[in-house]
This record gives sequence, structure tokens and C-alpha cells, in this order.
Amino acid sequence: MSAFSFFVGLRYTRSRSRSRFISVISLISVVGIALGMTVLITVLSVFNGFQREVRTRMLSAVAHVQISAVGETLHDWSAVAAVAREQAHVLAAAPYVSAQGLLTNNGNVRGAILRGIEPGAEAKVSEIEQHMLSGSLNALVAGEYRAVLGAPLARMLGVGIGDTVVLVAPQGQVTPAGIMPRLRQFTVAGIFEVGHYEIDSGMAVVHIEDAQRLYRMGDAVSGVRLRLDDLFLAPKLAQTLAGVLPTGLTVTDWSRFNATYFRAVELEKRMMSLLLFFIIAIAAFNMVSSLYMMVNEKQADIAILRTMGASPSEVMQIFMVQGTLIGVIGVGCGIVFGILGALNVDTIIGVVEHIFRVKFMPQDVYQIADLPSELQWADVVLTATVAFVLSVLATIYPSYRASQVNPAEALRYE
Repeated sequence: MSAFSFFVGLRYTRSRSRSRFISVISLISVVGIALGMTVLITVLSVFNGFQREVRTRMLSAVAHVQISAVGETLHDWSAVAAVAREQAHVLAAAPYVSAQGLLTNNGNVRGAILRGIEPGAEAKVSEIEQHMLSGSLNALVAGEYRAVLGAPLARMLGVGIGDTVVLVAPQGQVTPAGIMPRLRQFTVAGIFEVGHYEIDSGMAVVHIEDAQRLYRMGDAVSGVRLRLDDLFLAPKLAQTLAGVLPTGLTVTDWSRFNATYFRAVELEKRMMSLLLFFIIAIAAFNMVSSLYMMVNEKQADIAILRTMGASPSEVMQIFMVQGTLIGVIGVGCGIVFGILGALNVDTIIGVVEHIFRVKFMPQDVYQIADLPSELQWADVVLTATVAFVLSVLATIYPSYRASQVNPAEALRYE
């Protein structure tokens, strides 16, 4: 690009009284590109943060990899755990018992997943101990029938530390009066809150021996839970374990526990990104109309430049410089405001919620109460690149029409 084309293109971007309307359209194009980029970067950051928070909070109580029997019980779990520990990236393995039951207290009844654990081993495969609001997992002693509840579950039942709840096991026992459900009284020894509503409101943790005794499992367990040094290696490790473990065992990684949920979030992210990219595209192609009107207004100037020796390619470059400058300004503003929006989205949403008295993130629906954000530079670079490319493409046709202006025709009525 010649210095002459660059200089004249910059001069044409300055507003004059007779081209005020065209300048306003150019300004609208800049604002449209900047606004589209701001919204897109902010929304992508919110989706990234949402996925991160749900995954992190879920994995506070969910194992990276879980090995279970095809039936309901796993008898030789210690041998399975030994094979799993031999694999690379496996930090710890712990047995567990998982069963369903009803918890009752003073007429309050709630369904819950009962998880039996070994307190010492559980701390190595989950982070429940780190999210205890009161009490400790070490308070779970075999034979004492104590339970640790999620905070929402404890509130629903109206219990606290030291209170008792009655667990109703679905497996019944035969009596002269018929089949009766098994009942067992547990003392609340702790309350936790990992931040994932589904887990906090539906899980009770007890000692593994108490769970085995209550559900008549003997020495068997439901399975073995593993923790890795890198959670993203879980799918690959699950495939490896499936090949080395005996038949009749199922190996599941964390990404499959809620596969539909994560796929839905990823699909929503892609569709929202596509829609917002269309907003940027519309703003970019607004430049076509503004540049086209600029070409019509500047026909006399173009003719003079042509008669002074400017080539068609130089004329084309003049208007491409003007359009590209509009795109650069819009992209630059979009990057700045997009980063600011992504870093302060919690404050912005808080103000909007306070003004309009609405709640954007109900915890019982979205599993988390706050709107998280995680700015990823790859999203910023991709968004800026696409917006800039669209801006440049939008300048090609008006610039080409400018290069095809006939000097004689343009000066005929001047």
C-alpha cells in the first residue's frame, strides 16, 4: 500500500459538515462492532466460568474415575484398588457404598443418596472435608451411626449438629405383619456445602461399615473411587482400566457422570457464539452502505485524483484504508470493553439484579448461586480476528466501485 493512499484514506475519515450523515453511519458501524465484541467476549467468559465452577464444585464430591460392578456389589474391591493404583496419574483409591434412602425428622421427609465412606481414605479422593461448615468426616465412627449432611438437606430436615434423623432403607425385612422397611436412627455429626446444589441437597455421608450393615452388604462395596493428578486425563485412564481390569466391571470417568449436562452447556455456548458473531457481521456490513455513500459523494474527488495520476488500485486502497480504520477502532474498543465486562460481570449483574429485583442464577436451577467468569485469551483473539476480517471484507466492494469511477463522467456536471 502506498503512502499516498494511506494519507488520503486517513484524511477522508475526518468529518466535514457536508458528510456529517456518512460520518454518523460510520460511527454506528464502529459502535456496532465494539458492542458485538463486548457482548461476545463477556458471554464466552461467563460460559467458561460456568463450566469451570460446575466442574470444580461437582468434582469436590464426585470421583475423577469410578469403578463399579455390573451388579450392585463389588466383593474383591481391594484387588481392584491395587490394580488401579498401579496406573500412572492415579493418586488415591477408596471404596464406597452408594444407596438410596429416605431421611425423616419431625414430619420432614427428603430423599437422599447415602454414601458410605472410610473417613481417612475419603479425604484423598474428594474435597468434602475442605467444605465442612461444621463438624468433620473424622466424626464418622463405625457402629456409632453418625451422618454428615449437605447444608440444604439439613435445612430441609430442620436439623443441626447433634440432632437425629431416621433413615428409611428401601430394602424391607419380612415380619409376621408383612414386609417392613428397615429404619435406623443417625446422629448428625457434620454439615458440608460444596457449592453444587444437587449434591448439597441430596447426599448424606456415613461410615462405610454402617452402610454395609444397614444394607446387608457384608464386606462388599458399591465400587472404588479414584483421584488423578490431572482430571482431564480421566477419560483416557478409564479406557486403560477397562482393558486391564477383570470382566464384569464398569469404569466411568467424571465427564460421563453428567455428560448430557456438559454437552448441553457446550451446545448453548456454540449457538450463542454463532448468534453474536452474526451481530458483529451485521455491524461490519453496515460499513458497506457508509463506504458506498462515501464513494458516491467523493466521485468528483476521485476523478480529480485519477486525472492527477492516481491509479485505480490506489483509489481502491484509499477507501480500504478508511474502512479498515473503522474496523480497527471498533475491534480495539470491543477488546477493551469486552475484557472489562468479563472481569466485572459479577458486579454488573449484581447492579442489574438490584435495580430490577430479579435473580439471573437461581441456585436450584443452575446449581451455583453466583455468575462466574473466566476470561480466556483464545476467545479474545478469535473474536478480534473474525471481527477484523469481516470489517476488511466489507470494504472490498465499495472500494472496487470507487476504483471504477470514470473521471469524465464524474466531472461532467461539476
